Amino acid sequence: MNAHPPLTIRDLRVRAAHVPLRIPLQTSSGTIHIAPLALIDLLTDEGVTGSTYLFCYTPLVLKPVVQLLNELLPVVKGDAVAPLELDRKLRARFRLLGVKGVVGMALAGIDMAAWDALSKAQGLPLARALGGELRRIPAYNSCGLGMIGAERAAAEAQQLAAPGFPAIKVRLGYADPATDLAVVRAVRRAIGDGVHLMSDYNQALSVADASARIQALDGEGLYWVEEPTSADDHAGHAQIRSRTRSRIQMGENWWGPHEMAVCVAAGASDFGMPDAMKIGGVTGWLRAAAIGETAGLPLSSHLFPEISSHLLAVTPTAHWLEYVDWADPVLQEPLRVEAGHVTPPDVPGSGIRWNEDGIKRCLVP
Repeated sequence: MNAHPPLTIRDLRVRAAHVPLRIPLQTSSGTIHIAPLALIDLLTDEGVTGSTYLFCYTPLVLKPVVQLLNELLPVVKGDAVAPLELDRKLRARFRLLGVKGVVGMALAGIDMAAWDALSKAQGLPLARALGGELRRIPAYNSCGLGMIGAERAAAEAQQLAAPGFPAIKVRLGYADPATDLAVVRAVRRAIGDGVHLMSDYNQALSVADASARIQALDGEGLYWVEEPTSADDHAGHAQIRSRTRSRIQMGENWWGPHEMAVCVAAGASDFGMPDAMKIGGVTGWLRAAAIGETAGLPLSSHLFPEISSHLLAVTPTAHWLEYVDWADPVLQEPLRVEAGHVTPPDVPGSGIRWNEDGIKRCLVP
């Protein structure tokens, strides 16, 4: 007898929220003051609800994502909560248009909510529903350290490392390359040698400029240099790798496992960093994890720490969890960090439960 009867999709409830960032993040492409989140609830006939959120980067994209999710309800209503089949069906529906951008975001939202509902119905944390265990994952603090200059960056770095994080990340790409070096050195002096320092250029540089700047930083002990040039320039990243000693990190802009496979084949990166949304939700992540294992590529997460803690727990080459607290104001129980590590919560699903009072303060009409 089946102890867990199939779930059937009854409704999608999607809400838009502008969640203020505790520490605004200034990058080479602009300053982020709020997290534009699409809050998704997948309701079933059986009374189980799967929940997740999407980070939409800019308020300009939040409304279209919410609208598309609402338009997709008639497409999935009455379907079984079977994530692999939902993924197949929805990707087939958008085959001619493609599944990047807003479409990819919406499909990933449905996938993550479906997996949350499925694991809740089994009474298992998502990691266990996927066949894994609740493993401790090292986390690095990515909540700040934007492009704020050497003096402010040094003070903020101490603040980010203070709770016991074994690593933090600094954003680079100043107009003057000497400032990149000055910031890295100021941060290193502030945190000491016992904390790893990652860096991120947010795709700001040309291949030639990136090669020169990273060569100047090669002796500074950076753990990795993230996306120094355009994320889709795999050949360019491979050139940068060949010209510098620092390790290159890519992956947050892989729109699905196929793009990851192309990047890996090009030898573009020393590490991988899938984004739970862009890679295709839980289903896409599992496929990406298989590629990472085959290639021997250490995989870290990008944003979405709540669900990423579960996904890294079932990733053979799990590396680092990127910790941000951007969704905390709308969550009942934000993800806990203990001694610089996270462990997926031992509750059914991904652990995402809404703080309705917090949501009320952030809702977009």
